[in-house]
Amino acid sequence: MTDERGEWLLRLNAIAFVDALRAAVLLERLGPRDLAAAPAARWAQAAGIEAPVAERWRRQALEFDADGERRRVAAMGGRVLTRGGADYPELLDQVPDAPLALYALGVLEAKSAVAVVGSRTPTAYGQRMSRHLAGELARRGLAVVSGLARGIDAEAHAAALAAGGATWAVLGSGLAHVYPPENRDLARRIAQGGGALLSEYPLDQPPAPGNFPRRNRIVAGLAEATVLVEGRRGSGALSTAAKAAEYGREVLAVPGPADSALSEAPHRLLREGARLAARVEDVICALPTGAASAPAPVRRKATPTLAAEEAKVLGLIGAQSLSLDELSRRSGLDTSRLSTIIFGLELKDLILAVPGQRYAQKEVRENLQAR
Repeated sequence: MTDERGEWLLRLNAIAFVDALRAAVLLERLGPRDLAAAPAARWAQAAGIEAPVAERWRRQALEFDADGERRRVAAMGGRVLTRGGADYPELLDQVPDAPLALYALGVLEAKSAVAVVGSRTPTAYGQRMSRHLAGELARRGLAVVSGLARGIDAEAHAAALAAGGATWAVLGSGLAHVYPPENRDLARRIAQGGGALLSEYPLDQPPAPGNFPRRNRIVAGLAEATVLVEGRRGSGALSTAAKAAEYGREVLAVPGPADSALSEAPHRLLREGARLAARVEDVICALPTGAASAPAPVRRKATPTLAAEEAKVLGLIGAQSLSLDELSRRSGLDTSRLSTIIFGLELKDLILAVPGQRYAQKEVRENLQAR
């Protein structure tokens, strides 16, 4: 892949609510060099879209600072993977509407994966089953994929980490805006513990309702199989299962109590032909031969390295806690840039959020609490 092609994949990916299929066709028909020079009319013709849409796509793509975005991602310790590249996930690359670019923070190894998804408000039974399945899958050397949402997603990620395995969290926002906020610490542990945070959205993209259904196709596309653990009739997890089926991947569901509203989604899948997932062996048997491997090795925590701006912000915090606005005034950096830097420092386990929407150095905070 040429650098020009990679740059344009990133530019097209940054267009708000872009249709990945049409954007890929556009790049294929015009090529990187013609995309920059061609008028909106040619974009419309090549992609089969209306002229106003083509004009918006062209404007947003040309205005996007691809080089600056890559530098910011690198400063966080992450990277941008573009479709067709050697490091782009092979299984995801096989689906027709895969994202043109994927932001990755942490370790994204070439290995088989299983998605574990479900309700944001699970019962104790649902929590127990998601922890059991995700933990056992991680121990078998499989990556556990989910969406970092409250409930089943968070339980699955945490169980995989506790088992010493890998877990991949696909966000419905940019990497600088982890959502929900109560899962920021979980996100940090994923990125530090041999897993990865993934997003198709530019760094500064905040969470929005429309982002999460789009996110679900990536969860399904990364996995050999998708397991649904609890969900109501209209559960968003059903869209992940539907995408998995569309991609020709295995769909499984955990049976639940017949009188529970949270059994509606998994029981619907079972009636439609999904495999039953009552134990981890049910999931393993549904996977391609050889997908499960030996237990994952225990990973050692690396000594973090700091970019110049990270060192500057860490030095400003010092022995006191500061708000985002205070840090902006003292550093001269805008709050958007600071949010990225602060999240990078949280991922490196150097600072933490404290009451009052303030930030403090972790070592200083722990020393004060120990007195």
